[in-house]
Amino acid sequence: MPDSESLPTATELVDAPLSASSNETAADAQGLWSAIRESLRGSHRDYTSGPIGRAIIMLAIPMVLEMCMESIFAVVDIKWVSYLGPDAMATVGLTESLMTLVYTLAIGLSIGATATIARRIGEKNSDGAARAAVQAIALALIVSAMIALIGAPLAPKLLSLMGASPEVVAKGGGFTRVMLACNASVVLLFMINAIFRGAGDAAIAMRVLWLANAINILLGPCLIFGLGPFPKLGIVGAAIATNIGRGTGALYAISRLIRSGGRFDIRRHHVRLEPAIMTRLIRLSATGTLQVFIGMASWVGLVRTISSFGTDAVAGYVVGIRVILFALLPSWGMSNAAATMVGQALGAKKPDRAERAVWKAGFYNLIFLGSVGLIFVLFARQIIGLFTTDPNVVPYGVDCLRIVAYGFLFYAYGMVLTQSFNGAGDTWTPTIINLFVFWLWELPLAYVLAIVFGIGPRGVFLAIMIAFSTLAIVSALVFRRGTWKGHAV
Repeated sequence: MPDSESLPTATELVDAPLSASSNETAADAQGLWSAIRESLRGSHRDYTSGPIGRAIIMLAIPMVLEMCMESIFAVVDIKWVSYLGPDAMATVGLTESLMTLVYTLAIGLSIGATATIARRIGEKNSDGAARAAVQAIALALIVSAMIALIGAPLAPKLLSLMGASPEVVAKGGGFTRVMLACNASVVLLFMINAIFRGAGDAAIAMRVLWLANAINILLGPCLIFGLGPFPKLGIVGAAIATNIGRGTGALYAISRLIRSGGRFDIRRHHVRLEPAIMTRLIRLSATGTLQVFIGMASWVGLVRTISSFGTDAVAGYVVGIRVILFALLPSWGMSNAAATMVGQALGAKKPDRAERAVWKAGFYNLIFLGSVGLIFVLFARQIIGLFTTDPNVVPYGVDCLRIVAYGFLFYAYGMVLTQSFNGAGDTWTPTIINLFVFWLWELPLAYVLAIVFGIGPRGVFLAIMIAFSTLAIVSALVFRRGTWKGHAV
């Protein structure tokens, strides 16, 4: 846990001395507002020096807003789909579980890219950063092509393997096929935004995701319900809208990446395959991918357990988890800020600064998630009621939201610590922790509580809460040992 000297202070946020006078208080507020505006516009500030609290805020604000838009889309999307009935909602939930494999690869690849780019920027090696960025994008394109060729033709069979009923397979097979065939939009979006975040250009990553998800939100109901000149495509329309939005965002991100005047410039001579750099990225990303796969695969196992209790239980779980993501995704923004700080600080040979940044980011996250968790616990039924009024679905959604939210205080530090290991290039440590917590603890516990003890879906929700709390405690104990400070990238 952080000591008193490492806790964030108001003075660090505004770079001004504490004063009781009204004039200096106004100056402090003006300084904070100036920092917020700078972070939203984009800044070439050096994050390896200066007040740590201010640096975290400068990085975190656009990253949190980026994730907020992703949260809004996740909630709005399931709201539109809910009008199509429980089968459609179950299709989205089961497909999202399949898409976790895509997200696993995308996030795993992005972990390697962020760590590498952040380290090169901290070393003031802009040419190395540009070369790594090109190799990362090439790797993303190769991986996404392989997923599309294998996954799209097998979409209905994959849904059946996930426990979908014949009705769900018949209605949702097209949705799953489109999502798998167009996975490049997801992989590229993750990868390029990871490059921007590692470089400290968080404002650009924010604009990319805002553009992508704004298109998703506006186009979704048009294609689902056939509004105006648009065809009525039902649940398949949701998939098409999602990929049009993400694809547009990815194209915009590429245009910003190749534009001159950023943290590094990609020149024509950089656009070539460099096996040595790609091998290093693959080695780093492979461990990151395994790490994320362990966590993501556990969600697949949880859905498989829940699906044994029927479509209503799956639908309630989907709504509850989407609302939880509404809170957790902004926290990932804070976690990504910590990862960037760690990578750049280690590149600048300032490991103590990296450690202080992690504890401060964790404290900020604690304040946010603790507040949101309290709201979820007190108003779970009202919140779930905003997304579905089906009397058979609502109780499951309420249980999921309330039980999982009990562990939010632990999640706050756990998320930041995990990303900080990754930002340092120490991807093996969180991988081993994930293996223990999710596969050897969470999945067996969920099965025992839900099936053996007969608690039902509540047993699964309890297992989620217990596992993520365990993750936070174990990560904190390992982080304090400091071995992550010596990893080379």
